[in-house]
Amino acid sequence: MQADLQTAFENWVVFSPGTVLYTKQVIGHRSVSAAISLDHSSACPMFYRPLGSTGMTVSQLAFGAGPISGLMTGEDANGQLATVRRALDVGINWFDTAATYGDGHSETNLGQALQTLGATERVHIASKVRLTPADLVDVSGAIRRSVRQSCRRLGVTKITLLQLHNAITANREDEPTSITPADVLGPGGVAEVFGQLQMDGLVRHVGLTAIGSASALSEVVQSGRFDTIQVPYNLVNPSAGMKCPADFVEVNYGDVVGQCAARGIAAFAIRVYAGGALVGNAPSSHTLKTKFFTLDLYHRDQRKVAAMAEHLPDGVTLKEAALRFVISHPHVSSAIVGFGSPAHVDEAVAFLESGPLGDDIVDALLTIN
Repeated sequence: MQADLQTAFENWVVFSPGTVLYTKQVIGHRSVSAAISLDHSSACPMFYRPLGSTGMTVSQLAFGAGPISGLMTGEDANGQLATVRRALDVGINWFDTAATYGDGHSETNLGQALQTLGATERVHIASKVRLTPADLVDVSGAIRRSVRQSCRRLGVTKITLLQLHNAITANREDEPTSITPADVLGPGGVAEVFGQLQMDGLVRHVGLTAIGSASALSEVVQSGRFDTIQVPYNLVNPSAGMKCPADFVEVNYGDVVGQCAARGIAAFAIRVYAGGALVGNAPSSHTLKTKFFTLDLYHRDQRKVAAMAEHLPDGVTLKEAALRFVISHPHVSSAIVGFGSPAHVDEAVAFLESGPLGDDIVDALLTIN
């Protein structure tokens, strides 16, 4: 197996003791840093990438415990345990949740599954805090309360990554729950409190949810006070990872992934399947009620998806293309996927075996935008 992998990759960078080979994979004009697990206990190899300049590596697939699939916010404890177990088996080392997912149920269920499997100390857990307008009177108090509650629900004493869950815009409430760069970077603001939590040992790294206005996000990113972002990046809206024309009709995230890469800030891709539109699912119950990624957006995405299907090569589904598109970006550390079952985990890992999409396929699919 090791010899087969070596012939498939160029420019070996480091051979690490143990089961991981770090590589640079050249796909067309893209140079993709990665690592390949050689753990024969896994059904398929897991790929790993550097997490920005943190010195950590993260599995190319991350386990999303959000509300779209509904697994980790629901009550199927056996399904949760089986799916988390399968994720661990295939080498996923990153689990993403939030205090607001299911009003804390996601954190509780994830924590219980990891504890049952004896895995809490050998994986990385990322969570998030969302500030309400009332919280802005006492940012420190609100964040600290949220982190304490998250740790209690997860059954941990510290979190690998704490992320701000608010959008960032020029003015407060320009978008639902959005706050300003001054709220983030100013005295007593989010960045200062996050830094204090790092010094207190409650949080290892800090990050942003990169939604809002491109200019406001850029101001915060350029401050250099955060280690990571999570940002929507998918086939129907690729603007977070590339420059799009001025007439791009959807939210333009202004190639924020490229901005982050220049500063050593890692990027997690979220909404990889556009909330299910890219896999032909009906809108989830969450999509029907959320104020963040609305039902109207879902319907617009569905119309694009129908046109994209005509540009796929034989044997490649749109679901496969969607995931492989995201991992084609050299500066996306990991794709956060909301798994609903062990079979979903196996399917996603199988897609990874085919590697990033070729430039010709990507170019054809992006003409739809």
